[in-house]
Amino acid sequence: MADAIIASELYKSYPGGVQALDGLSFTVEEGAIFGLLGPNGAGKSTTVKILTTLSRPDRGEAHVGGFNVLNEAGRVRCNIGYVAQNTGSDRSATGRENLMLQGRLYGMGGSELETRVSQLLERFSLKDAADRVVHGYSGGMVRRLDIALGLVHQPLVLFLDEPTTGLDPEARVDMWHEISRLAGEEKLTILLTTHYLEEADRLAAKLAIVDRGKIVAEGSPEQLKSELRGDALHIELDSDQDNSGIEVALAGLENIREISVEESSLHARADEGAKAVPIVLQALESAGISVGSVTVARPSLDDVYLRHAGRSFSRAHSEADQEDKKRKS
Repeated sequence: MADAIIASELYKSYPGGVQALDGLSFTVEEGAIFGLLGPNGAGKSTTVKILTTLSRPDRGEAHVGGFNVLNEAGRVRCNIGYVAQNTGSDRSATGRENLMLQGRLYGMGGSELETRVSQLLERFSLKDAADRVVHGYSGGMVRRLDIALGLVHQPLVLFLDEPTTGLDPEARVDMWHEISRLAGEEKLTILLTTHYLEEADRLAAKLAIVDRGKIVAEGSPEQLKSELRGDALHIELDSDQDNSGIEVALAGLENIREISVEESSLHARADEGAKAVPIVLQALESAGISVGSVTVARPSLDDVYLRHAGRSFSRAHSEADQEDKKRKS
């Protein structure tokens, strides 16, 4: 299959020494859902802005739908749909009015546009609310309208930047079903950015894990998880103790590997997790380290992120939030 998106060695920095992208490269096949997974500040939105011609890279090049995003920006825009993190709809207009305006911006009109708008209102379960102002829509309805706006002109590639952020669990699952249907039934190429591990695992045929502007791992969710041999051990420790000797206490244990400690959390891998638990607990007890709880699980994308980024996904989020506060202060 041909590649609908090609990003090659993209670099982008912002004032203050912020390196948003640091040589990021990937390709997306036609008709696939491709996920960019990473915490806030990883470079996902910057990547999307470059691919949708809203920003220019400092170095590197990219093609979308066969067109160069720098030299053929106009042709790229005609062939893509873009759903940003924040709604692009006019909240004082009705759903139908928003869709009609979007179509006219792409040169559509007459019965062709009216038919297309009716189709989208029906498809996204907005028919009954079509003539209500968007201000009265629920969060899930607004996001469905946003995606409909991105599809009015029947693009070849759809960019979804954090499409389910802020939605309640039920609305999020509904959105996952719709995104899957768009790729499956209409063969639409979709690039999805997300910081939800479950979302990437469930939707993406292939994904790239982004950390500090670089891709640290790439492949299908199952492929990435299968590379992690054995089970994951997650142990919550007593926070009111010195945990600095944990790695030394566990270093000599057979089949216990990839040991890391983040504050009061211990992560490790073992070939047979259930059998390893009592051995690990005994070693910790001998070292005078108190344990609160133990979880044994099959490999997850969080474990993949930990392996390749060197820290857990939750810690990466926390670090990104702290860095963002520093920049704003």
